[in-house]
Amino acid sequence: MTLAAQLHDLAVDIAREAGELARRRRTEGVAIAATKSALADIVTDADREVEEMIRLRLGEERPGDGFLGEESGAAPVSHGGDSDVTWVIDPIDGTVNYAYGIPSYAVSVAAVAGGSDPEHWEALAGAVFNPASGELFHATRDGGAWLHDVRLTVTAEPAAAGALLATGFGYDPATHASDLARVGRAMTIARDIRRIGAASLDLAFVAAGRLDGYFERGLQPWDFAAGALLVTEAGGRFSRVEMPDAAARPLAVAAGPGVFERLLSLTTE
Repeated sequence: MTLAAQLHDLAVDIAREAGELARRRRTEGVAIAATKSALADIVTDADREVEEMIRLRLGEERPGDGFLGEESGAAPVSHGGDSDVTWVIDPIDGTVNYAYGIPSYAVSVAAVAGGSDPEHWEALAGAVFNPASGELFHATRDGGAWLHDVRLTVTAEPAAAGALLATGFGYDPATHASDLARVGRAMTIARDIRRIGAASLDLAFVAAGRLDGYFERGLQPWDFAAGALLVTEAGGRFSRVEMPDAAARPLAVAAGPGVFERLLSLTTE
C-alpha cells in the first residue's frame, strides 16, 4: 500500500470517529467556549475536544508527523521523530451551524507533504465527514474523489439557466460590502447562489457536482486542505488568489472546467 493510501485510510477512520464525537456532543448541548477573530466567530467546547481527540489519535498512529489545527495552530503531533507529512485539521467546520443546530457542519482531515504552508504543500489524502447526514467524502492524490464508494465528477458545463454557485462571508463587518459586490458580479453567470456555512462542504459539493462553483475570501488552510483535493481529484480546479486590498484575504475559487475561468475573472475584478 502506498503512503498516500495509508494516510487516506487513517484520515477516513479519524474523520468518522471525530464526527461521531461531535455528533454526540451536539445532542448533549453546545457550550460556547470563546470567540476568535470577531464576536460572531465562535469556538465551542466540542471544537477543542474533537481536535484534541484527533491529535491524540494521530500521536498513536503517526507520532512523527506535523499537525496544523484550527484551535491549536501548528505543532508536532507528539514528540516523535520528524516527518514530511503534516495533518491539517478542522475539527468542526461550520461551528455556527453546529451551535444553532443546522445540520451543515463537518470534520475535515487532510494529510499533506511539504510543510504547513499551502503555497508549498502537496495534498496526499483527505476526508470530509458530515455527521448529521452521514456523508463521507474522501480523496487520495491520483486516486480520485469519492462519496462513500461512488466516484465523484465535477460538472463539465452548467445548465442553460446558469451556474449554481456558493459563497461565504468573513466575520469582519468591514469586509462585507466588497464581498457582496463580488456576489453581484458572480450572479451574472449564476442561476442562483447558496450560503452553506462550511467551506469543506462547499468544496465537497463542487466535487460531487451539486454545485457548479464556489468562491470565498479569507479561508484558512484547514478550511480547504481536504476539500481542495476533493475538487481537483474530481476533475475540477481550485485556486487561491491574493487580492490587492488592506484586508489581505486571499480569494479561493473552485469550479468545474466549464465555469472556473469565468468565475475567477468575475470574482477577482
